[in-house]
Amino acid sequence: MSSPASDADPQPPAFNYVLGFLMVGVAWGFTTPFIRRAARDHNPPLHPILEREDIKSSGLKSKLYGGVFAILDLLRNPRYAIPLLINLTGSVWFFLLIGQAELSLTVPIVNTLAFLFTVLGDWWVEKKVISKDTWIGMALSLCGIALCVHSKSG
Repeated sequence: MSSPASDADPQPPAFNYVLGFLMVGVAWGFTTPFIRRAARDHNPPLHPILEREDIKSSGLKSKLYGGVFAILDLLRNPRYAIPLLINLTGSVWFFLLIGQAELSLTVPIVNTLAFLFTVLGDWWVEKKVISKDTWIGMALSLCGIALCVHSKSG
């Protein structure tokens, strides 16, 4: 006869969690600079419907139609849509992770990794120089996560 503890699903290896945290961090953080650049560089085409007199005369209709067309134009742009899709996929991975991993660790780890990968993405996309203070902040963030993980496992 087996005990209830042996019938329970075994915990996945820690490597799976680390890989999951990294995947979400990259998906959320590294894609953000690509999304921002694509949105900033986007020149929406003119839409004839926005030139109609009934649309132009109504501030609400003008803003509503303009917003809908802006969103559709961005989603048709692969430079925006592909990073956005990867970013949203990270949200799915995150919700899968929080169903399995310790919530009090998952949220700060993933958000810290997203911050780190956003900084690296800015460096990659915008050629921004990473300041000494930012490097120190990134190192301290990683040390904080290590302390949290250590205290939970100990």
